[in-house]
Amino acid sequence: MGIIIAILLFSFIIIFHELGHFLLAKANGIRVDEFSLGLGPTLFGRKIGETFFCIKLLPFGGACMMGEDDTDDMSEGSFNSKSVWARISVIAAGPLFNLLLAWIFCVILVGATGYTSTEITAVTDGYSAQEQGLQPGDVIKEINGRNVHIWEEVHLYTLTHPDDTHYEVVYERGGEEYTAQIEPRQLEGDASPMLGVNGGSHERPGFFGTMQYGFYRLKYWMNYTADSLRMLVTGQVGLQDLSGPVGIVAVVDDVYESAAPSGILTIVLSLMNFGTLLSANLGVMNLLPIPALDGGRLVFLAVEAVRRKRIPPEKEGMVHFAGFALLMLLMVVVMFNDIMKLF
Repeated sequence: MGIIIAILLFSFIIIFHELGHFLLAKANGIRVDEFSLGLGPTLFGRKIGETFFCIKLLPFGGACMMGEDDTDDMSEGSFNSKSVWARISVIAAGPLFNLLLAWIFCVILVGATGYTSTEITAVTDGYSAQEQGLQPGDVIKEINGRNVHIWEEVHLYTLTHPDDTHYEVVYERGGEEYTAQIEPRQLEGDASPMLGVNGGSHERPGFFGTMQYGFYRLKYWMNYTADSLRMLVTGQVGLQDLSGPVGIVAVVDDVYESAAPSGILTIVLSLMNFGTLLSANLGVMNLLPIPALDGGRLVFLAVEAVRRKRIPPEKEGMVHFAGFALLMLLMVVVMFNDIMKLF
C-alpha cells in the first residue's frame, strides 16, 4: 500500500511543479511540445492542441518540454524567442508552484488541527532557562535572530544548531520584550542539549489566522530543508542520512501504518503533512543555483538580464550536463543507501 500511495503523492507533487512551468509558458505565448508524468518510454498519451500529454513507464519525475535547450530555434512561440524576463518567469514557476502547494497543504492542516504557539507552558529545573528567569506564560519571539511563530520552529532551531554554545532568546512578557542568553544543556538522560522549557499552548486561529499560520508552517518546512542542507555541507550529517525514492516509499508506508488505526481523516492529514515536506523540499532544492536544476537555469538567465547578452549556449549546455551527471551520481548513491537500510 505504501508504494501505491507514495507514487500517487509524489506524482501529484511533480505534476503541480510542471503545471507551474506549463501555465506560465502558455501565459507568455510559448509553445509546449510535451507535458509528461514519469520518465522513460511512453505508456500512453494524447495530443491536445500543440501539446502531447502522456504518462511514461517510470513513475518518478516529469517534464514540460518547451524546447528551452534548442537555442537555435527562434521561431514564433519558441522558448528562446521570448524576452529574458518571460523565460525567467517560466523557469521560476515550477519551484514556486511547489511552495504554493506546500502552503495550501499547510493551510488545510492548520485549519483542521490548529497550531502550537511559542508560549512557554513549563520551565524545567536545572537548565539555563530557569536560571535566566524565563517563566510559564512567556512567549518566545526569536532565537539568535530567527523569528519563530510556532513551537516546531523552536524545536527545529535547537535540533539543527547543536554546536551553538548560547542562544540569544527574545521573549515577550506582559506586552514587553526581553532578551536572555540561554546555554543549552544535556543532563543525564537527555538525548540532546535542551533549553529547559516546554510549550506551547494549542491554538485554533480564525480564517485569516489560518492563512497566516499556514505561511508560518511553510516557513518552518523551508527552514527545515535549508538547515538540513547546511548540516550536510558542514558535515554534521552525512550522505547516509539522505533519502531518495526508495526511502520516501518506506517513510510513506510507515506514515500510513501509524495513522491507519485512527481512521481515514488521520491518514489523509498525516500524508498531507509529509507531502508538505516533499513539496517544500522540491521547491527549495529547485531554486538552488545548481546546474541542471531550475535554479541553475535562473542563474544564467539572471546573468543574461544584467549583461543584456546571452551566454554562449554551448558553454551553458556543458555546465548543465556536468551538473546533471553529478546529480545522477548522487541519486545512485542515495538509492544504494536506501536499499541497504532495508536489510
